[in-house]
Amino acid sequence: MRDENIKKVLLLGSGALKIGEAGEFDYSGSQALKALREEGVQTVLVNPNIATVQTSKGVADTVYFQPVKAYFVERIIAKERPDGILLSFGGQTALNCGVELYQKGVLEKYGVRVLGTPVQAIIDTEDRDLFVRRLDEIGVKTIKSQACGNVEEVRRAAAELGFPVILRAAYALGGLGSGFCDNEEELSAQAEEAFSFSPQVLVEKSLKGWKEVEYEVVRDRYDNCITVCNMENLDPLGIHTGESIVVAPSQTLNNSEYHKLRALAIKIIRHIGIVGECNVQYALDPQSEDYRVIEVNARLSRSSALASKATGYPLAFVAAKLGMGYGLFELKNSVTKTTSAFFEPALDYVVCKIPRWDLTKFHGVKRELGSSMKSVGEVMAIGRTFEEALQKGLRMIGQGMHGFVENHEIKIKDIGKALHDPTDMRVFVVSKVLKIGYSVEQIHKLTMIDQWFLQKMKHIVDIDQRLKQCRQFSEWVQWMEYTELMEYLEAPEFANLLREAKVYGFSDFQIARALGLESSMSMEEAGLMVRQWRKEIGVEPTVNQIDTLAAEYPAQTNYLYLSYL
Repeated sequence: MRDENIKKVLLLGSGALKIGEAGEFDYSGSQALKALREEGVQTVLVNPNIATVQTSKGVADTVYFQPVKAYFVERIIAKERPDGILLSFGGQTALNCGVELYQKGVLEKYGVRVLGTPVQAIIDTEDRDLFVRRLDEIGVKTIKSQACGNVEEVRRAAAELGFPVILRAAYALGGLGSGFCDNEEELSAQAEEAFSFSPQVLVEKSLKGWKEVEYEVVRDRYDNCITVCNMENLDPLGIHTGESIVVAPSQTLNNSEYHKLRALAIKIIRHIGIVGECNVQYALDPQSEDYRVIEVNARLSRSSALASKATGYPLAFVAAKLGMGYGLFELKNSVTKTTSAFFEPALDYVVCKIPRWDLTKFHGVKRELGSSMKSVGEVMAIGRTFEEALQKGLRMIGQGMHGFVENHEIKIKDIGKALHDPTDMRVFVVSKVLKIGYSVEQIHKLTMIDQWFLQKMKHIVDIDQRLKQCRQFSEWVQWMEYTELMEYLEAPEFANLLREAKVYGFSDFQIARALGLESSMSMEEAGLMVRQWRKEIGVEPTVNQIDTLAAEYPAQTNYLYLSYL
């Protein structure tokens, strides 16, 4: 049961939003405040962002538009005298502030209890040296690394580990200050940058090319644990997970790999002592079941927001309740309203997250993606297949694209370099090279993207090519009688191709462009014509199908209806 002594709670927000730190913490903080209000607890919020949901009237009882810094938060604590404080809903900024308040004795001085994950557990996951030692205690593999306090120590560590290496700054959000180094010159420059963000830098042996897999895990104070969602990065290790296309649930893991990593995630969260929600990130060798734990985020993250929306499991809401002392078995899932919070979601659909960049706004910015986040947001698409979810997502990112195919032509000077060095446009480069005849194996060698994903992308291109073979029909259509048109449309070859294209995520406009209709009419008219044809020959989901799905997945009802429009 919840702790009845907690009457007033201070929640730390994320501080000023910036590149690499998007609105996911507004989502998690808002959910936590909603959970506390439901318990009748008075809430105090510290967050300088005025354009957020959590700072809106009625979400928190008291809002301080002050920087999330120990200096300001201490004075707010002295004035408000809260019984407890929540640290894991404001990202890295809130965690760092909470750790500083703890180490300065401020929390002890005013009798403020840290709700949920203890501060020592946060320190154990944030201090890279401590983190490795804690996981060594339970025999969990981490990437071979050394914690360093200055540039000279970084050089010695790199010489000992051997190039290539990756530098990671401790206590930093979004991979800030991190990067891969292939030689001494790159190492010195990266080390200087990393130490500008953190007093401790970890030098790790690079595992570039391994798969990156994440698990969202929840634990209550009674040691009950569940894994809510597992996700897989389309891009291999070397690109920050916030920069990568992410698929949930994982598509290329076999049963043994999935359950091995799941069991390890639960083992880790129990050993460290996290109460609430956390994110465990792995590197997985594509040639074997060898793995390394990259990091554990003892807080809500961008991946947590994605997992919540993808599964219909309100992670932040549940985590806040667990911080109040509840057990998982005492809580209902507030989204489904029927299942227990102890119930692990099972997905029979595919969710695809695609990052959004605004790099064109900045002159001279490097477009290459790496271990430090540059994205400013993301979109999430739901589909029955990976192809459908990918195409929907690419249409939504606001880059003027219509999906994986039938976009405006992109110019590439060096195709090999464009594939090998990832940029914000690489997925469209893959589309282009598949169309000009590159094999899946060739692209895999250059990108290290798993061949399963590349085969699915090739499937989209193959459907597009088959639609293009029907282009002659578009030249006749304006002279055809209605009966002739219907005869052609209802022919099994064309009707089945049209249905297949829709099943795998093609929009009506993509189909129209592939058929060549755009040459004789406007884009809108061409898309509407294909839509009309579909309806005439019954290539559309029935209302019964949609209603059945909506009843089966109430948390995703809006997504399901929108996806069939």
